[in-house]
Amino acid sequence: MTGVLRRTWQRCADCGHEIGELARETRCPECHGLLEILHAGTALSAEQLKQRFLAHPVTAHGAVASGVWRFQDIVLPTATSPVSWPEGNTPLLDRAAVQQWAGCPGLLLKHEGMNPTGSFKDRGMTVGVTQAQRIGASAVACASTGNTSASLAAYAAQAGLPALVFVPSGGIALGKLAQSLAYGARTLLVRGDFDDCLRLVEAAHRELGVYLLNSINPFRLEGQKTIVLELLLQLAWHSPDWIAVPAGNLGNTAAFGKALREAKELGLIARVPRIASVQASGAAPFAAAFAEDFAVRHRVRAETVATAIKIGDPASWDRAVRTIRETDGVVLAVSDAEILEAKAVIDASGVGCEPASAASVAGVRQLVRQGTIRPGERVVAVLTGHVLKDPGILLRYHQEMEPAPAKANRPVEIESHLRDVERVLKERKR
Repeated sequence: MTGVLRRTWQRCADCGHEIGELARETRCPECHGLLEILHAGTALSAEQLKQRFLAHPVTAHGAVASGVWRFQDIVLPTATSPVSWPEGNTPLLDRAAVQQWAGCPGLLLKHEGMNPTGSFKDRGMTVGVTQAQRIGASAVACASTGNTSASLAAYAAQAGLPALVFVPSGGIALGKLAQSLAYGARTLLVRGDFDDCLRLVEAAHRELGVYLLNSINPFRLEGQKTIVLELLLQLAWHSPDWIAVPAGNLGNTAAFGKALREAKELGLIARVPRIASVQASGAAPFAAAFAEDFAVRHRVRAETVATAIKIGDPASWDRAVRTIRETDGVVLAVSDAEILEAKAVIDASGVGCEPASAASVAGVRQLVRQGTIRPGERVVAVLTGHVLKDPGILLRYHQEMEPAPAKANRPVEIESHLRDVERVLKERKR
C-alpha cells in the first residue's frame, strides 16, 4: 500500500534546517531542536481524500485494516511495508452517566484504550517502528512511564527488532511492566523518574546508536495525529467545539494541533476545534506556563496517581504551545481526587479507563463549571488507556482508601448462604 503525495521530509521547528525522510536523527543536527514531518502537496481534492480514507475495509488483514494507515496519504505516503497490528478504529462513545457527571450533554468519549496494547501509543508506534525498519535501525529504545514501553515492545517484536525500554524503578504500573516483559523488551528499571529515563535514553541514542522512539521522534506524532483524523471522520468531518486530551509529555497535544492544521489546509474541515490540554495538578508545568501566557517554561518534580502523565519536564513543549495558540486552546490542571472520581464514573458506565485517561473528563467538568465550555457545545474527550493498565490504583480506590471515596464500590464478603445474597440484593436497592 502506498500513498499519493510526492515526497516527505523533516524540518526543524526552531531553526528551519531540513533533513531527508530517511535521516536517522530524531532532533535537529544543527540546533538540537525538535523536528516535524512535512509532506509535499497532493493534487487530490478534499472529497477525493475523504473517499480514499473510506476505501480501507476493516474486514481486511494487516495495515489495510489499520485506522492509522487508512490515512497513509497524510501520514507516511512512501512507506511500502508498514509494521501494523492493525491498530486504530477505536470507538466514539456516548454515555449518559458520564455526560451528566461532567455537566456536558454533548460529551463523547474517544476510547484509545481499545488499541492492541491498550493505549493510544500504538498509533505512533506503528509509524515509528515502520520508520525504524526503513532506515535499517539495529535496535529501538524509549523512556516510558509504561504505555510507551508496552507498545514499543510489541511492535519491535513484530518487526524483529531488539527493544530497550527505560522505566522508573517503582514508578510503573504493574499491568504496563508486565506487557513490556511479555513482549520481550530488555527492560531497564532506572533509579529515577521519567525525566531521568528520557535523558538517559537520549544519551543512548546519541552515543550508542539506538533509534529513539519517544514522542520527540516526529514520526510518532504522525501516527498519533490519526486520533483526531479518525474522530473527525466518525463525525462526518463536522468538527466538535472542543477536544479534551490528557497531557503529560505533550506529544498528543502537539500531534492534535498538527492534525487540525493539516485537515484545515487540505479542506477536510471548515473550522478548527479548541484543544483543552489537561494535566494532573501534581505534574502541571504546562498549565502553570499557560497561566503566564507561556512566558516561562516551567519544570516540576512530578507526583500524581495518574502515572501515564507523571512527567515534570515535557519534551514536546514548543510544539504543544503552538497547538494551544493556533486552536485558541486552554491548559488546566485537575487534582488526583478529581481524576479518580472521573475514572470511577467512567468505569461504572461500562467504559473503563486508566487514571490518566480520566483527566480529560475531569477537565471537561471543570471547564463546564467555569463557563468556558458553554451549554450545547459538542466535546470529545480522549481516553488514552485501558482500564486494566493500572489495576493497583483501581483496587486501592475501591477497597482500601479511608475514608471510602464517594464512588467506591466495596466488595462484600459473605457466608455461603442464600440469605446473605438476598441481604446484599436488598441493600443494593436502597
